[in-house]
Amino acid sequence: MVAAASKGIGRAIAESLAREGCRLSICSRSEASLGAARDAIAGQAPRVELQTVVCDLSKGEDLERWFRESAGRFGRVDILVTNAGGPPAAKFEDLTEDQWRDGIAGTLMNVVRLSRLVLPGMRERRWGRLVHMTSFVAKQPADLLTISSTIRAGISALTKTMANQVAADNVLVNAVLPGYVATDRQVELNTIRARQAGISVEEYAARASEAIPLKRSARPRELGDVVAFLCSERASYVSGVSLLVDGSLVAGTF
Repeated sequence: MVAAASKGIGRAIAESLAREGCRLSICSRSEASLGAARDAIAGQAPRVELQTVVCDLSKGEDLERWFRESAGRFGRVDILVTNAGGPPAAKFEDLTEDQWRDGIAGTLMNVVRLSRLVLPGMRERRWGRLVHMTSFVAKQPADLLTISSTIRAGISALTKTMANQVAADNVLVNAVLPGYVATDRQVELNTIRARQAGISVEEYAARASEAIPLKRSARPRELGDVVAFLCSERASYVSGVSLLVDGSLVAGTF
């Protein structure tokens, strides 16, 4: 199960898992975008067995339905990748309580709810992989991403505590923290920041790339391939990790 997989990082993850031979259940709020994702994934892995489900990640009943349909189609869920669009971007004093509530529902509670749905079966079968897609702001908070910085740091803590609690049953839990990635979300944030700086989006994007030691944003597939590794037997001793995939953007050593 790969959440929010109709475009961007989520779709790249689904494509990477498909190339590894995984059967996939992907979700999105848009049926049209799911159709486009199905075509793209089939183009890279024509034999993949793929299920698409319309699902709003902020709604518990939708998550339960997606899980039931996935387990019903494939018999079990071995891998869960939680992923969601970012919460509203604003400084603390510009945020409303409703925006905080929506951010928690759409960015944190889907991780909690989906994990609760898949973990019992994984523990019973003594094999499972959970990968939570978050952001580098879990380690290096950003002024514009107040809600995201708060929640993503919490998900790193959840990742570690969850990993410790299920490790004896051979269920591995990790988080991946992307830096700047060439997606629609990054264009949205670049537009806001360019407006605040009084410069063009193109100029802001160039400055942002210059601040990355690798001098470029990540390609979505680069995130997808890291997730595919974490979901494989090759990563059988990796758990409880919040892994930066940021081109060395974050300044800290931990």
